[in-house]
Amino acid sequence: MAEIPPDLNWTRAAPEDAEGPGPWIELAFGDNDLVYIRETSDPENVVTTTQKKWDAFVLGVQAGEFDHFVEGLENGET
Repeated sequence: MAEIPPDLNWTRAAPEDAEGPGPWIELAFGDNDLVYIRETSDPENVVTTTQKKWDAFVLGVQAGEFDHFVEGLENGET
């Protein structure tokens, strides 16, 4: 398991008007083009990827490539 740098600047991916502890996804961009991802409910569990893979994921989200995962969900239902 890779070491997680202690000085990462985590950014919470939540709506501006969101209240409460979440759970929310948090991102941090580190050295060597690494991207760190965690959930606020389990901050010790960190996933690491590369900037190139993260950028490809974001482009896929913007293009609707993952919309089928949430079809039929309304009002935040899971």
